[in-house]
Amino acid sequence: MTSTRPVSRGGSPSVPELIFGDLWQYDPAPETADPRIKLRYDLFIGGKFVAPKSGKYFSSINPANEQIITEIALANKNDVDAAYSAAAKAFTSWSKLPGRERGKYLYRIARLIQDRAREFAVAETMDGGKPIKESRDFDIPMAAAHFFYHAGWADKLEYAVPGANIIPLGVVGQVIPWNFPLLMLAWKIAPALAMGNTVVLKPAETTSLTALKLGEILQEAELPPGVVNFICGAGETGAALVAHPTAAKIAFTGSTDVGKIIMRQLAGTDKKLTLELGGKAANIVFDDSPVDQAVEGVVNGIFFNQGHVCCAGSRLLVQESIAELFVEKLKRRIDVLRVGNPLDKNTDVGAINSRDQLDKICELVDSGTAGGAEMYQSKCDLPTTGFYFKPTIFTGVTQSHRIAKEEIFGPVLSILTFRTLEEAVEKANNTAFGLSAGVWTDKGSRILKMSTLLKAGVVWANTFNKFDPSSPFGGYKESGFGREGGRQGLMDYGKIA
Repeated sequence: MTSTRPVSRGGSPSVPELIFGDLWQYDPAPETADPRIKLRYDLFIGGKFVAPKSGKYFSSINPANEQIITEIALANKNDVDAAYSAAAKAFTSWSKLPGRERGKYLYRIARLIQDRAREFAVAETMDGGKPIKESRDFDIPMAAAHFFYHAGWADKLEYAVPGANIIPLGVVGQVIPWNFPLLMLAWKIAPALAMGNTVVLKPAETTSLTALKLGEILQEAELPPGVVNFICGAGETGAALVAHPTAAKIAFTGSTDVGKIIMRQLAGTDKKLTLELGGKAANIVFDDSPVDQAVEGVVNGIFFNQGHVCCAGSRLLVQESIAELFVEKLKRRIDVLRVGNPLDKNTDVGAINSRDQLDKICELVDSGTAGGAEMYQSKCDLPTTGFYFKPTIFTGVTQSHRIAKEEIFGPVLSILTFRTLEEAVEKANNTAFGLSAGVWTDKGSRILKMSTLLKAGVVWANTFNKFDPSSPFGGYKESGFGREGGRQGLMDYGKIA
C-alpha cells in the first residue's frame, strides 16, 4: 500500500523524502464501472424519450478533460408546452392515486437508484467534475435516501397537519443547478410526487446527463407517463418553464440574481414559489474548539465538491488567540489535498464545473490579491487539460473585500478574525445571505446561544455539511425562502383544502 509523500517543514527534507523522493505517492486508483452513457439523449416527455421540436442538440463536456461526453436535446417553447401538457394529463389520475400506491413507485425508484449506484456515480463525476468518492459516498446514496424518505410520507399526509385535508398543488415546474444534479433532482421530485403533484423539471445545461439517465429508471419503475418530464436547455428554456401558465408552483435552486428575476416574473400571479439561492456561510471557530477537528471541518466546509456548494463555509471566522496556530494547521492540511482526475478514488478536489465558472473564480481571486489580502495556495500540480483551481485561502481579509461579500462558488476560503462572541455574530450576520453557518466550541451553552443569534437557515455545531432527508434545509434574506426536506419541505408542495 502506498501513501502520500510527507511534506517537510522548516526547509529541511524529511527522512522519507530523502529516501523515496517523489516516488512515495499514491498509485492511481481509477474507477472502472461502466457509466453506460449513450451518444445522444432526447427529452423525456410523457414517459418516453422524444426528439426535440427544435431539432437541436448541445454538447455535454467533461470538465476534467474538456472532451464531449454526449449530446443533449435542446428544448424550445413547443417542447415545454408538450411537457406541461403531458404533466397536466397525468395529474388527473396521479393525484387521485392512493398514497400507498404513489409510495410504491417512490420506493421502486429509490431501489433502482441503489441498484445502479456505481453507474450513476461515474456518470455524475464525468458530467460535473466532482471526485468519484463524493458521488459514490454522498450524492447517489443521499438521492436514494430522499426517495425512500418521501415514499414513507406518501400514505401519511393526513398526519403532516393533523385535522387538515392536504391536497397537491397541480403541475410543478422545477429548475435545478449544476453542483448536485441528481441530489437536487431528488430533493425536488420526491416530495412533489409524494404529495400527488406532477413535474416538469429542467436540469442545468452543463449537467443534464444523470437526469436523463434517471428517465430510464422511471421507465423501469413503470411510473405512469407524464408524471415526471425532463426538458433540457439554458436560460431561454428555463424562462419558458417558469412563465408557463400551467405551472401551479415554481421551485428553483440556483443563483440569487436569477432568483430575483423569477420573483419579478411571478409577481402578480397565483403561482407558489420556493427559492434556494446563494450563500456566504461563516464557519466560526472559538479558542476552546477541538482545533484539529475544526481544521477538518473547515476543509470539508469549503473544499467539498470544489466549493461548488451554496452552503459552503467560505468565510472562516477564527478567534484571535488561536488564529496563527489555526491558519498554520490549515495551510499544512491543504498542502496534502490531492487535486486531479475526479475518477481517481484518491482525489480530494476535482475539476471546476465549467470554463465560465473557472473564469469567475479567477476574477474574484484576483480582486482579493488586488485588494491587499494575502493569498496562500496548495503546492499541488494541476492537470494540463481540464478546468482546475488550487485550494486557496486568504488572510488579512476585511469585511469590505469582495471575496468576503460575494459568493465565489469555488475552492477559496476567506479568513477573518474576531475577539468576542458579539463581534463574531456581527461579522457572521454582516452579509446579504443567510443560508448556513458553523460553530466550533467546547461549550454547549455557547452553541445554543450562537444558533439563536446567527441569521442562517442551518447552523451546524462542531461539524459541517451534514444533511438528512428528514431535516429541512433553506435560507433567509437573499438565500431564498421555503424549505426542502423534512415535513416542512413536503408541505411546500401541498395546500390545505
